[in-house]
Amino acid sequence: MLRTQASLSTWSQERSMKWVVLLGLVAFSECIVKIPVRRVKTMRKALNGKNMLNSFLKEHAYRLSQISFRGSNLTLHPLRNIMDKLYVGNITIGTPPQEFQVIFDTGSSDLWVPSIFCISPTCSTHVRFRHRQSSTFRHANKTFGIMYGSGRMKGVVVHDTVRIGDLVSTDQPFGLSVAEYGFEGIPFDGVLGLNYPKLSFSGAIPIFDNLKNQGAISEPVFAFYLSKDKRKGSVVMFGGVDHRYYKGELNWVPLIQAGDWSVHMDRISMKRKVIACSGGCEAVVDTGTSLIEGPRRLVNNIQKLIGATPWGSEDYVSCFAVNTLPSIIFTINGINYPVPARDYILKDSRGHCYTTFKENKVSPSRETWILGDVFLRRYFSVFDRGNDRIGLARAV
Repeated sequence: MLRTQASLSTWSQERSMKWVVLLGLVAFSECIVKIPVRRVKTMRKALNGKNMLNSFLKEHAYRLSQISFRGSNLTLHPLRNIMDKLYVGNITIGTPPQEFQVIFDTGSSDLWVPSIFCISPTCSTHVRFRHRQSSTFRHANKTFGIMYGSGRMKGVVVHDTVRIGDLVSTDQPFGLSVAEYGFEGIPFDGVLGLNYPKLSFSGAIPIFDNLKNQGAISEPVFAFYLSKDKRKGSVVMFGGVDHRYYKGELNWVPLIQAGDWSVHMDRISMKRKVIACSGGCEAVVDTGTSLIEGPRRLVNNIQKLIGATPWGSEDYVSCFAVNTLPSIIFTINGINYPVPARDYILKDSRGHCYTTFKENKVSPSRETWILGDVFLRRYFSVFDRGNDRIGLARAV
């Protein structure tokens, strides 16, 4: 989606070439926020029709509910798969609570939703926070701006009570947008970042850290199960791991460095031949990106190997090829993670099949791949802040 269709993600300051800098809204309280641009296909393009999105959402409307295992302090919070483009879940903000649909993003660290002062046309289609109706709201004198591949926003930092199911973060700092551009037709209200605090460029402590500090979760761990089911099944869990969502053992991978959900990847291969990451590379495990992204030259080579033909913004293959194309194998910490063709090829709204490998428009100094939802639908993922590692296992 916007890291997400611009996908949402923040990279470390050492990767400064990736950032877009925006000025704050108020000169005396100027705050520079730098966020990477990652292109992902927009919902507008995916649905390819003015009323298709509204029809889809009405047809697939349902009420989300969360499950809490109080004995183990494990909370499972449901996520909704929107046409394999993004996963959203509900949170509430304020007292009494106001509900918002947000992207739970491991690539960024900031939480933001629209404010009632946002007069941009985009905001009129999203739920806006009415701060005057909340008795626990308070201001903070800081402003910020973010630019994504499909749009941009400007906002202010405020504080209020935020709830993810029965998890409550009191006096949580978060952003309220006052201007948004380019997000029309994308069914989300805001973003909830789950990366490390040092990547919070609005200066706000991430909600996961607040929950941990306030004793709302017993273990500094969260995990994702991303289902292929369009309506239900996907969850994000906090405070532990529900073993029913994966097969076999979790394979633990240390982070390249504490502070970002990036790991070392050994290679990418197909038919026992290395096709990318030949000398080792970096892999970002990112729930805020829907596809698998990498350097243009290597992505183009993969498209040629699987016989894809570029057309418009996509690379298409025959839908019959899904049954004959080989798996592409990502080797991480000595373990092979094959992704079969039925997972890396999707159908668009017209029934045509396209590949999910895309060029990462931002070019870091070393070879970097972004493992988004295409990879994470196949592999259950655990993000262990306490031990600075990621766990991967075959999803059920």
